[in-house]
Amino acid sequence: MNRSTRRRMLGATATGLLAASLGVAVSGTATAASGRPVLNTCTISTLPYPTDTYRADANAVDPTGRYVAGTALRRGEIDNQYLLLFWDGQQVTEVEVPVMTTPVDINSDGVVIGNGSAPDTGIGQPWIYRGGKLEQLPVVPSTGIFVSAINDAGDIVGYGSDIVAGEYVGLRWPAARPGTVEVLDAPANAQPSGITDNGTIVGSAGPFGEWNGWVRRPNGRIDALTIPGGGSTTVTAVAGRWAIGMAWREDTGSTRVRWNIRDGSYTLLDPQIPALTDVNAKGVVVGDDRVARGNTSRVLPGGGTGVSIGARSISDTGVIVGFRNEQATRLTPVRWTGC
Repeated sequence: MNRSTRRRMLGATATGLLAASLGVAVSGTATAASGRPVLNTCTISTLPYPTDTYRADANAVDPTGRYVAGTALRRGEIDNQYLLLFWDGQQVTEVEVPVMTTPVDINSDGVVIGNGSAPDTGIGQPWIYRGGKLEQLPVVPSTGIFVSAINDAGDIVGYGSDIVAGEYVGLRWPAARPGTVEVLDAPANAQPSGITDNGTIVGSAGPFGEWNGWVRRPNGRIDALTIPGGGSTTVTAVAGRWAIGMAWREDTGSTRVRWNIRDGSYTLLDPQIPALTDVNAKGVVVGDDRVARGNTSRVLPGGGTGVSIGARSISDTGVIVGFRNEQATRLTPVRWTGC
């Protein structure tokens, strides 16, 4: 599961565990504000989070559905205190960090990666959390380095900006060579967005507005991810044999796509999904307040008048995590199951 933002921290200390949940399960038999029925077997519950924080969010879940990572804000006397939250089932560990930072992916061992920024320069600096320790990842000279995804082997992919003026370069942190980072053999101006367990990497490349989706095989071969009649394409995430992204058709405009990266075949997804955020190894897609199978999608429970929800990540077991925002004032981390 993968997504990316920016920012960084120098270090942090675990400050304890909280197990009190602030929400109750909501049955999927309700009706969404739009009048469309939501999933009959799907339920939403609030993940436990520190009671003295006023905003908390769940950003990523591992393929098994056990581990979740997110963020929170604690209001201080002078400045907000930024927190990283790491869940193992219903137990949550909070880690204080000096600047805003965001988790982007977790593997089945509970290893989390994310993006932050150096407080002295503001340059993007990625990090890794494993064994209860938060560490900076090695970087190459750049105006900003960002990670996108980690696989179960521990291989990490991401990209750097302006290594050559105005361009991006794909990067990989190989698990077989800890403490190293390498420039990836990928298309020019590449931004990798996902990596599978066998080392297949997907991403987008090209100048702004002229993107091209691609897949890099373990043997180094690179193939385009396109659709007939399409122009530009972008690839957002990958799991197993499935990748998701956008294509801009010259005749009908933008469309949401799920590719089978083994043979290049594709499915056009329901246009009612405003944005695509993640896909699991079964090809189930989440985005905004919806979950999609095949070329149809359904509304997730938990939203309604004055309440917005957003799905950020889905496990291979179908666990979905994201946020619930009540009256645009109370952001809480949530988990959907049975969806």
